[in-house]
Amino acid sequence: MNDATHHTAPLLRSWIASANVPDCDFPIQNLPFGAFTTADNRKARIGVAIGDRILDLAALESAGAIRLRGTDGPVFDSPTLNAFMALGRPVWQALRAQLSALLGADNETLRDNAALRERVLTAQADATMLLPVQIGGYTDFYSSREHATNVGSMFRDPANALLPNWLEMPIAYNGRASSVVISGTPVHRPLGQYKLPDQPRPSFGPCRKLDFELETGLIVGVGNPLGWPITTADAQRHIFGMVLLNDWSARDIQAWEYVPLGPFNAKTFATTISPWVVTMDALEPFRVAGPVQEPEPLPYLRHAGAHHVDIRLEVRLQPASTSATAAPADVICRTNFRHMYWSMGQQLAHHTISGCNTLPGDLMGSGTISGTAPDAFGSLLEISWNGKNPLTLSGGVQRTFLEDGDTLTLSGWAQGDGYRIGFGACVGTILPALNAARHVDR
Repeated sequence: MNDATHHTAPLLRSWIASANVPDCDFPIQNLPFGAFTTADNRKARIGVAIGDRILDLAALESAGAIRLRGTDGPVFDSPTLNAFMALGRPVWQALRAQLSALLGADNETLRDNAALRERVLTAQADATMLLPVQIGGYTDFYSSREHATNVGSMFRDPANALLPNWLEMPIAYNGRASSVVISGTPVHRPLGQYKLPDQPRPSFGPCRKLDFELETGLIVGVGNPLGWPITTADAQRHIFGMVLLNDWSARDIQAWEYVPLGPFNAKTFATTISPWVVTMDALEPFRVAGPVQEPEPLPYLRHAGAHHVDIRLEVRLQPASTSATAAPADVICRTNFRHMYWSMGQQLAHHTISGCNTLPGDLMGSGTISGTAPDAFGSLLEISWNGKNPLTLSGGVQRTFLEDGDTLTLSGWAQGDGYRIGFGACVGTILPALNAARHVDR
């Protein structure tokens, strides 16, 4: 996309100075959407991140400074983005153009109106972020060839790491939407059954192999009717944007329960997403071709061109034994979303080929994103090779899996020339299991 909302020449600038810093996640080229409250206004509403500020779209709409085609009443005076997303991509793009113009360095409409600025701008530091969408359905895919190969090699034969169906279709399972939480929400260690190798029957108690999974998530903007699949060619019209996603995993519980129907309690206890939804229009300049798919997919999964996105990803681990002021968190993974085998369009096409309908706000996880080298593995299961190779952190602290008090931070950005399209942080801290003593067999 080559329009005024993206980097052309010269570089687009905002009159909000913090948005012009080269490593700022939220320059004027980004304009991601989120839901928030403030101490002086507890009503949940929709805003856009710009620099270190939030542009309050509900207040801007009330003041008549923005207008949406085809609407009779306010859209952003709402706790979720669902109603706005359902309006479709032409409306999304029209609003993006309006906001880009209002925030442009040479536009005096908002820049020189002190009273309106006071009404519609708030510091991100003063806001409480909420889940940006009402999530009716959550699906988690398994689309990184490197991750699937690592897991297959670990638990099966390395020569046959990928099952025969993996190269033919995007593998996925239906997750639990009710336990998707916003960044910063603490996560209690789950309880469940796990089978120790030397025991004839399972044990019950707190998970012993708690893990993270580095993922992204796509947000459905416009759904499809029951019985009418979405094609790969049309998928872009249905995807509103992306978030970072940590699909916390209880590896020992999962190993015991997943046969024959797949993950259940090992995944249902929590999934963390970042608060800002970065639109596909903001990510358009960073589209790249994906890896060659061999064998060639069946016709309904084929699409040519640049359908992947160049997004750099990092994971930091702050161990419980280390004070945040004493030492920085360690980077334990660096990888890139561009290497995923199955694209978002293919995921959506496969998800709906049966006639399954989707709704605005539906969330679809990419699956763990891993690279080929150990420092690009997107889970501790891979980094420690199921506990055989402990990870050594700053000060000699070691981890095979997560311990109570550990904090994980996911970050991601698409790097432009003099600016970046960032996602903000996706953060979660592990708390001890709840009521373990009441339930554990003695």
